[in-house]
Amino acid sequence: MAHEVTILTATDLRGLVKLGLPAIDVVERAFTALASGAVVMPPILSMAIPEANGEVDVKTAYIPGFDGFAIKVSPGFFDNPKLGLPSLNGLMILFSARTGLVEALLLDNGYLTDVRTAAAGAVAARHLAPARVETAGVIGTGIQARLQIEAAHLVRPFSRVLVWGRDMAKAQACAADLAEGLKIEAAAVDDPARAVAQSQLVVTTTPAEEPVLKAEWLHPRLHITAMGSDQAGKNEIEAAALAAADLYVCDRVSQCEALGELRAALAAGLWRGGTPPELGEIVTGRQTGRTSDDQVTICDLTGTGAQDTAIATHALDAARKAGAGSTIMT
Repeated sequence: MAHEVTILTATDLRGLVKLGLPAIDVVERAFTALASGAVVMPPILSMAIPEANGEVDVKTAYIPGFDGFAIKVSPGFFDNPKLGLPSLNGLMILFSARTGLVEALLLDNGYLTDVRTAAAGAVAARHLAPARVETAGVIGTGIQARLQIEAAHLVRPFSRVLVWGRDMAKAQACAADLAEGLKIEAAAVDDPARAVAQSQLVVTTTPAEEPVLKAEWLHPRLHITAMGSDQAGKNEIEAAALAAADLYVCDRVSQCEALGELRAALAAGLWRGGTPPELGEIVTGRQTGRTSDDQVTICDLTGTGAQDTAIATHALDAARKAGAGSTIMT
């Protein structure tokens, strides 16, 4: 019996899925589902390819109530820019949750991962940042630096952003893009401590293996979203900062223990706060989030398969409504 599979290219998907409130709400649904305990989400399959300065992650999750489940293959080869190629690419395969048949191939080259990662940052900002944010800071100058700030601006419409990166020219280019895209004041700074000191919302978006944000920089009325640490060797936030914060939140505790900022804090013997709350538990009210604007909060995002299933389902729904993509019979 023939079966129809939808093929969506990166061009198709860029036209169908935008970084906006609908995408943020879909990803928030994934966090809500995670808090229910009903999601089936195995550990990330992660493989390093050191000879090519590369890594490959495979993520998946089944979410009850969703028609399908996605398996996402996400390679990152960080010498690719020297070859004129992007560092990140990959694809998602969406299967029927009823029959297990392939419903769609989403050849997104990492675009959907970029969108859902930025959307997760916006969910964290929506539920943990102070009610009013005047200045946001970003540590990092790549695609996620831009998208995280764009997404955060949708839920906390700040009027200024400060950008720090190891390469000042790249920081200036990032600031210029943000100023043009968001129509706000944006500037590159030469000291990350200054960016943190002047911000109420900070996002770290680097592949750093040594902390780029120090505990001594924490100050009242600050929220930090750390999204760069998704491998065991990475670490963006000084371990002492997690213990010093009023509230530290994981996207998934088991992942943060193995791959995120919590891993470094546990290894240093600096985390004694027991099991941290997860973002989905904050979203649903099962755990208490920020209780005053003066608190310091940190959210550790390692990226979950539930987010991938949510954004892939969202993309296929949009494609079917628009009649987009092509189909093959198998």
